[in-house]
Amino acid sequence: MSNCAIVGINWGDEGKGRMVDLITKDFDVVVRYQGGSNAGHTVINEYGKHALHLIPSGIFTAGAVNVLGNGVAVNLKSLWGEIENLVNSGVKVTPENLKISDRASIVMPYHVRMDELEELRLKDKKYGSTKQGIAPVYSDKYQKKTIMMGELLHMDYLRARLKDILEWKNLIIEGVYGAEKSDFDEVMEWVETYGAKLAPFVCDTAAFLRDAEAAGKSILFEAQLGALRDLDMGIYPYSTSSNTTAGYARVGSGMPAGSLDRVIGVVKAYSTCVGEGPFTTEWFGEEAEKLREAGGEYGASTGRPRRVGALDYVATRYGVQVQGATELAVTKMDILSYLDEIPVCTGYLVDGKEVKDFPFPALLNDAKPIIKMLPGWKCDISGVREFSELPKAAQDYVIALEEEVGCRVSYVSVGAERDRIILR
Repeated sequence: MSNCAIVGINWGDEGKGRMVDLITKDFDVVVRYQGGSNAGHTVINEYGKHALHLIPSGIFTAGAVNVLGNGVAVNLKSLWGEIENLVNSGVKVTPENLKISDRASIVMPYHVRMDELEELRLKDKKYGSTKQGIAPVYSDKYQKKTIMMGELLHMDYLRARLKDILEWKNLIIEGVYGAEKSDFDEVMEWVETYGAKLAPFVCDTAAFLRDAEAAGKSILFEAQLGALRDLDMGIYPYSTSSNTTAGYARVGSGMPAGSLDRVIGVVKAYSTCVGEGPFTTEWFGEEAEKLREAGGEYGASTGRPRRVGALDYVATRYGVQVQGATELAVTKMDILSYLDEIPVCTGYLVDGKEVKDFPFPALLNDAKPIIKMLPGWKCDISGVREFSELPKAAQDYVIALEEEVGCRVSYVSVGAERDRIILR
């Protein structure tokens, strides 16, 4: 038995889904333990190209059981649409290989409305929400005012709770935002329509995972977003509303006891960021557009153009520390092949002083990158499968990253497809 977490080291969009799809064959169970449909994991394999928003990326592997843990926020309509898309592509999705925690919170239509209303109120001070209702649902969870997936199996109980919750919620929608109240019957119809479809997948996943672990099964924990979007350790308030770190993996899965044997941190060969907030190494203009186009850097959930920039050793070192990464996977190395020289950020200038440690969020807006140029390799590396066969400049790029952040690189991805990988 071996338990492993695959987590993001930077701002998200590092290629975690690609790595989960690659190594799921070595695991019996794959668990998503936090987040909602506000970010996507893009996977390319024999079933085609899929952007998964809630379903774990292990869904394509025969024999693997996929679990949505109690820490996940579930939009019923989005999840059902995702299941339909997969089934239409020939992927098996049944209650045998997809299980949803009865303790996961439901993202209701009024959560999405409140997300939209708050971003409108903030105007130019917005947080960059994807408007999927994630902040409102996690806020409600901590106020003990969410509906759990297990309540879909007890509709009379759900109906009574929803009536009380919606009365409270409408006081905010109408009184604070001046918007039209949410209608109870409409919300209830939405719940009944999609709840009936998803109810067969709902169970006590904590018990299932405990039994699996007791039986010696291996479990892979899949995170959403990256360390710098973590609610506690990230670039607050420009973070997500859940804990994206490996330390939360077992809590959000419903099996808090125990530890992880491996933590694979995923980092791109360059930096990308979707949404608002400080991004020290950001490029602009033609330079940014070339990299964005070369890497296809558009959000899997939103389609928004990603902000792009140089690989950031400062942020990556911090991500490794926060995640407790035992090894790294570097993705999209092939994208940098067009560059004569490749910039990397070796430190920040903060208040006129060079720093190597990631600053407190309040200092990030004024931080300036210290850039070093590394040689490019100027050739197609997508067909390489052995590290020793990479051009020396590409090998040096990986080794420099290892030395700067203090963590070994075990995987180098040279393409989006499952087999375009170098194992070290």
